[in-house]
Amino acid sequence: MDMTTCLKSLMLAMRQYRDGRTAQNATQLQKLVKEVSGLKCDQLLSSGQVMPRECVRGLVELAGNPDTSPTLTSSVISLLAQLACDDDGLEILNSRYNLTSTLASVVHGRRASPEEPLVLQCLQLLQKLTYNTRVLQSANYIHELVAFLMTNIQSHSDDIIVPCLGLMVNLCRDNRSVQRHVKSLDNVKTFYRTLLDFLDHNSLTVVVFTLSVLASLTLSEKVGEKLFDATNIIQTFQLVFNIIVNGDGTLTLKYSVDLLVDLLKNAKIAEYLTRYQHFSVCVSKVLGVLQSKDPDSAAKVLELLLAMCGVGGLRPLLCEVVFRPAAAPKLGAPGPSPGLALLLWLSSPVEGAEGCSLQALQLLNQLLEEALEADSVSECVLSFVGGLLPPLLGLLRGLDPSLGDAHLRKHCHRVTHVTRLLLALCAEDSTRSLVSRHVSAQLALSQVEALLSCCHGNSPLVCSPDGDLSQLCADALLKTLELMSKLRQQVKDMETSFYRMLQDQRMVTPLSLALTSHHRERVQSGLSLLFEATLIPDFPSLVLGESMAANNAYHLREAELSVKRVAVQEVPPSSTLDCSSRSIHSLVDRIQNGFELQENLKDCHVSQIIDVYEQKLSAFASKERCLQDLLEAKALALAQADRLIAQYLLERAQAEAEACELGSLLKEAERRGEDLQGELANQVLKGGYNALLNRFNESERLLKELQAAHVSLTKQSDALRRNHQALQEQHQKTASGLQEKEEEVRGLRSDLQQRDGDIAGLHADLRAREEKLQEKDGEKRDLEETVGVLRKELNKTEQARKEASIKASSLEMKKSQLEARLKQKEDELSKHSSMIAMIHSLSAEAKSDVNLSL
Repeated sequence: MDMTTCLKSLMLAMRQYRDGRTAQNATQLQKLVKEVSGLKCDQLLSSGQVMPRECVRGLVELAGNPDTSPTLTSSVISLLAQLACDDDGLEILNSRYNLTSTLASVVHGRRASPEEPLVLQCLQLLQKLTYNTRVLQSANYIHELVAFLMTNIQSHSDDIIVPCLGLMVNLCRDNRSVQRHVKSLDNVKTFYRTLLDFLDHNSLTVVVFTLSVLASLTLSEKVGEKLFDATNIIQTFQLVFNIIVNGDGTLTLKYSVDLLVDLLKNAKIAEYLTRYQHFSVCVSKVLGVLQSKDPDSAAKVLELLLAMCGVGGLRPLLCEVVFRPAAAPKLGAPGPSPGLALLLWLSSPVEGAEGCSLQALQLLNQLLEEALEADSVSECVLSFVGGLLPPLLGLLRGLDPSLGDAHLRKHCHRVTHVTRLLLALCAEDSTRSLVSRHVSAQLALSQVEALLSCCHGNSPLVCSPDGDLSQLCADALLKTLELMSKLRQQVKDMETSFYRMLQDQRMVTPLSLALTSHHRERVQSGLSLLFEATLIPDFPSLVLGESMAANNAYHLREAELSVKRVAVQEVPPSSTLDCSSRSIHSLVDRIQNGFELQENLKDCHVSQIIDVYEQKLSAFASKERCLQDLLEAKALALAQADRLIAQYLLERAQAEAEACELGSLLKEAERRGEDLQGELANQVLKGGYNALLNRFNESERLLKELQAAHVSLTKQSDALRRNHQALQEQHQKTASGLQEKEEEVRGLRSDLQQRDGDIAGLHADLRAREEKLQEKDGEKRDLEETVGVLRKELNKTEQARKEASIKASSLEMKKSQLEARLKQKEDELSKHSSMIAMIHSLSAEAKSDVNLSL
């Protein structure tokens, strides 16, 4: 069956199961749920159709009903997990169906058997739903879910610890209300001790989850300061970089990057990373393995690099690594830059790499802005820019409006980021000349023409301007025109094309959208182009004014309708949300009952009403969070102002009391002076007169002192009054002065971090030279040891030679003795030979005599 037929059968089966919860109806419903699960469910919720949404609403009700069988609930949750396979599906399941509270209720109902497969299934889907999503602490069953997680994290089974820890990370991350609730629980200290024990776990995933929870809960407390001090944070840096480089699963990598991104928001930890001696090596390795990552992992790595770019002390180090050419392994010649992986992700053909391409563009934009702010642009940067421009300009091509709005939306995002990067390159003369060699007037003109046709073909009043496709086209168009304005003096025919496009009547729509936007960058772009356009005689300024007035009227009407739709009551936020939630649920029930009673009612109207109320509920929740944060800030500022006013009033009251006291003393002194003068007039005796005269002089002296004191106190009172006025003015200027001081402190801090980086580099060179010196000393010691061994061997050889010479001399002597004996023997032998010869001769003579006688 096709998807539509399956969904209709599924809705009918759910209705039959609600009417009668028999085993046959449950079996039929479970069969249909499995059939839908076997079909392709990608983009099903984001298609805008009513039937899939109503089916999902019924499935969520089934999963949350405690009377539903565990087998059927498991099948339904499997189907919901399949629908949450993309970001759009996750957002819809979170915002429109309140699936988080439903799954939390299922977990709470089965809290007695936490290792049950259904509970683990719910925890896994909850972890996917709550990732990068702020969950309201006042939502249903969230307190119970937090208690369940804290209890089972302290168990001894890894099967339940890992999903509970992962879900706890999501709930606590960037969520102050959940953090306050966790800290207020009685067993939080035991929970902290368990987490600290997990830091020695043999699973890197558990360690990363534990560090993430501890960072969310304790980073601003003394426990967190001790845990993430200068010594321990180095191990955390090494852990994260090892996971990214060596790979320990996409889930662990994702949470590792989130951990480091959250830690970098702390100024002290960011400073530790700037002083991390292996930072450049680690970033080089990360860039080296970036090209071999899948799109999801690459997106997280690029997110980490973007977060590092947000730290002033790390941005120069990243520029040095990215733009530094690598040496070839054998020839020693400059090789490809480590930033080559960023270029590869710009135009990667891999499916799902569009987000990585935009992140790479943002990263290159920030790094090149940093590199171009230097006094002189290095050759490495110029070489990198030369290799960057061809693939960068290739991203501007390929616009085909016939492929649909999704393709057009991606292209507009890509063009906006590319032109923003090209504008950054145009800020410096050397790189601007490189850009002008690659960008032609024909390329820019064709791009503007295509975007103008798309922008003109999408009405700006279809939906809210911030999310409209025409607004995206307008952003890309204005950025392209800004680029043409920057290059109009360097590129042939660019100026003519630029002013020709400004005269086009279709320019009214993007300019009016930009000038009436709430975003500062759009307004500034629109104003800069408007300043250029007003110099043209044929510019349609009257039409532009009418379009701007129409846009402003649209914004005003939307605001009035938003106010009229919602009656704001002064009740606590939780009560407001509960009442709104109850009213929404009652409205949904009435609408669903209307569905059952009136079969001919069109689904689109009902779905639109549901969507409007659900969007308003999410909007009110976000507004409530913003108002709570603003109220806390205003309360803090008001308390500071009250303290200053109370201090001033106290000082003023003290000064007034002192002034009154001195005034009374002065009056008393004057009265006493008058009395003394009267007494002096009545005195007739000379002695009395002299005494009175002395007293009068003393009183006059006292009077002058009191008058002087009165004058000084009056001056002090005036000074206090002026100080009061100055304090009022200072109170008004405190915010601006504090902001200026903070900017100066940031500047000084960035200078200090840069100097620390230079000092760290010098220390690294010094350590390298010391290591070389130690190596030379080691070689010297080895040579000395070798010389000693050779000397010993030489001594042995000399001794052996002496012994051999002695043996040779003894042998010579023996030889001479033997030769003498041999000579003696030879003499004896010769004697014996002569004697034998004589004997022979005598015997011969005797024989001859005998013969003769015979």
